[in-house]
Amino acid sequence: MSVRSGQSNDDPVVELEFAFDDPAYPFVGASAAASCRLELEEMVPRGDGAYAEFYSVHGTDLSVVETLSGEHPSVAVTAIERYDDGGLLEFLVEENCPAVRLAELGALPRSVVGDHGEGRIVAELPGEYDAGDVISTFQAEYGGDLVAKREQDAFTPLFSHRELEHELERRLTDRQREVLEVAFEAGYYDWPRQVSGEALAERLGISQPTLSEHLTAAERKLLSLVFER
Repeated sequence: MSVRSGQSNDDPVVELEFAFDDPAYPFVGASAAASCRLELEEMVPRGDGAYAEFYSVHGTDLSVVETLSGEHPSVAVTAIERYDDGGLLEFLVEENCPAVRLAELGALPRSVVGDHGEGRIVAELPGEYDAGDVISTFQAEYGGDLVAKREQDAFTPLFSHRELEHELERRLTDRQREVLEVAFEAGYYDWPRQVSGEALAERLGISQPTLSEHLTAAERKLLSLVFER
């Protein structure tokens, strides 16, 4: 992490926008091969450095994009929903993901889009981080052109606090919310992960399969909030 000393949480947020054309990155390569548009809806850690990335796909048959699983050994592709000209895909990514690397460096990805072979990532970096260090580290590892660097007053919220609380109460069971909150507070979703699934299940007094069932159900419901937006 590249954190500056003497910075406060009141510092402006820096919005960074990177452009990519390397088909080695799945969201770029898939959009080029299928002549379509992919847009990241949500990114969820799965442990051992893997992330589940949920992409909405527009303008092609999903079977074209699914061939990625054979072309990119580090990516497993699963169709979640199919439409006439697209659908929703889950990419299980184990490595070589620029969006994940930006998150590791402290920049929260807000938009990841692959459109006919041209990729764009927009991320928000808190003021306590050194933007120059983050940019240079990221570009040294992943390339990409920095096409914009903007300052803004605060992070872009997806929901108001009251609205989010209402939706959580409506969609999650009490047990799902409890398991999700304990997992979050214990550092299960941190990078690197602060607690293993085995230790978390023991803390909750449940088996690992039951833990996985509760977390997956809760995550799917939370993802639906984003997709509906």
